[in-house]
Amino acid sequence: MHLIPAIDLKAGRCVRLLQGDFDRETRYPSDPHSLLAKYRDLGADWLHVVDLDGARDGHLDNQAIIESLAAQRAVKLQVGGGLRNTAALARMLDAGVARVVVGSAAVSQVEQVHAWLAHFGSERLALAFDVRIDEGGVPRITTHGWQRQSALTLWSALDAYTDAELKHVLCTDVDRDGALTGPNVALYEETARRHPQIEWQASGGIRDAGDLRALAQAGAAAAISGKALLEELIALQDLQPFLPNA
Repeated sequence: MHLIPAIDLKAGRCVRLLQGDFDRETRYPSDPHSLLAKYRDLGADWLHVVDLDGARDGHLDNQAIIESLAAQRAVKLQVGGGLRNTAALARMLDAGVARVVVGSAAVSQVEQVHAWLAHFGSERLALAFDVRIDEGGVPRITTHGWQRQSALTLWSALDAYTDAELKHVLCTDVDRDGALTGPNVALYEETARRHPQIEWQASGGIRDAGDLRALAQAGAAAAISGKALLEELIALQDLQPFLPNA
């Protein structure tokens, strides 16, 4: 399993939101370029970047920063947030981003996303499904920067892509995101069991090396971590097994 550090951008700053709430924001003094260099030096080969303004509003306000990060070619960038049309995806990929992440559109524009997968290829496009677990233990989709709750289940959303060349799916348990409460290991065990052909990326709640080992055992291909890495909560020697260039 690969550990992929995450940077969330809001108005050009590196931030973390608690449980996807834009009013519960923590700002970090490090700038995006220094964080990219730091994670590269640790041994990461990918960096996950989210344009939070784009996710909420659909406007790519942080695009210039992302393009500047991609131009360094230091690590591969996986970028999401507000990518809801062909032009936005193409511009990111043309700028050197290795993989784009489609979130809300994966639910609202299924036919279009099928066309994107066919056109850009399954290696360069990932789907992101952000979920909240209901009282019955069922993961239900949230969209538009986690502001809109849907009755649609994760499993129903994936059913729309059974005949697509889909390889990468990022699944975030929103209620654990930024909370350092531990990942929803049971969720990722179920995703890997139901859809073993997908390379699952687990996101939300990672706090220590034990969480990384648990996710690897659950079948996740990658783990996305923001806050735990920003706050250096995991010792370097514990990170090294999950960083390919360490």
